[in-house]
Amino acid sequence: MQNMKDRISIQVGLSGYSFKIQADNAVSSSGWMSVDRIFTASELQRRYSDVEISVFTPKCSLVPAQFHNPSAARAALEDVAYIAESDQVDYVEVPEFAAVLIYSNSIGETLSKMISETTLRTDGTRARPLPELYYMLRQIPSLSEYNKILASYMDGYLYLTVAQGKSLLLCNSFQAPDFTSAEYFIFMALKKLQLNPEVTTICFRTPLTEEQEMSLYRYFKSVEQF
Repeated sequence: MQNMKDRISIQVGLSGYSFKIQADNAVSSSGWMSVDRIFTASELQRRYSDVEISVFTPKCSLVPAQFHNPSAARAALEDVAYIAESDQVDYVEVPEFAAVLIYSNSIGETLSKMISETTLRTDGTRARPLPELYYMLRQIPSLSEYNKILASYMDGYLYLTVAQGKSLLLCNSFQAPDFTSAEYFIFMALKKLQLNPEVTTICFRTPLTEEQEMSLYRYFKSVEQF
């Protein structure tokens, strides 16, 4: 009998997807999987009490809620990212920071839509695919340290959120063709924000290789992976 309290979180990118299932106080992860394996992954054909679908898209802009104008959302996103005429633009509220995230899921959109049609909640409803940055923003307040650094790296992009206490200092994505470039943007951001990595923990939502983790340990107090 299926556990009615289980949940699945799925991350979707250009090169594939991964998922993490939490049930009975246990967590199991798939690791990164290629697109062609989606039809054989039985975990994606089930129903769960909660379903989270995260899309790695750099086409995002975070604006204070009081300045958000739904009719001007597309224009606001075009100010910070290249948006094709065919790209669909949407937005979602981020109540933790009294903000609205404007985005386009046109990167990896087909795969995320396919997953949302097969991996359903127990009541039969579909989960809304939302940007990785959205879930990072929702998660960062739960980090225990005062200086909160949460990152993801996938398909040549670094996604980075930084907060101090309850104050959000940074939410952005950076084009980084390799992990060395991603580290450069991390250290550049911390230097600008005057944060000392030697007394700070950095957290990643995407898997790190042993080499990547050891490289980060040279500069940070601790490295955690979710």
